[in-house]
Amino acid sequence: MKPLSLCMVLCSALGLLGLHEIVLADSTRRYVCTIDGTDREETGDPNGHVLISLQYTCHVADGLLKDAGITGLSVSEWDSEKGRYLASIDVYRARDGIAIGQLLEGTGSSGTEDNRAVGIAASGKMVFKFASGSLAALSGRTVKFTTKPLNPGQFELEFKDWPDAAQPE
Repeated sequence: MKPLSLCMVLCSALGLLGLHEIVLADSTRRYVCTIDGTDREETGDPNGHVLISLQYTCHVADGLLKDAGITGLSVSEWDSEKGRYLASIDVYRARDGIAIGQLLEGTGSSGTEDNRAVGIAASGKMVFKFASGSLAALSGRTVKFTTKPLNPGQFELEFKDWPDAAQPE
């Protein structure tokens, strides 16, 4: 698997966290994320396991809060095309609010097209360990996430079961 694909997977999985200020009527929130950096570490395992760490930034995909964003770091373990997220921490910033999200669990798989890696799809759960200001309603909340590749170096992060209480007034 190519480092860029692994980065996409990690970003996707670690991009688990989201901003509460997206103003959509349903309980789904979407972000467009960019991979800012990635590191690949061989584990020395003869089976070819690798650890990938990924740094990424995300912005609200649409709506009134387009300037809200996420900065994150994730670490995942890969065995061929299957990945497991080991850790992820995200900082969410919104108008008058900040929150910290932590990965609870996540898995990923890389996709190929014409025998080349095209990106990573991931899913899992994360919890908000801290939230204040306009994001205070997220404190202690758990949400589900999924990611899908958009372009090389970009992915979409989607949160489900976003708490309605976290809607801005």
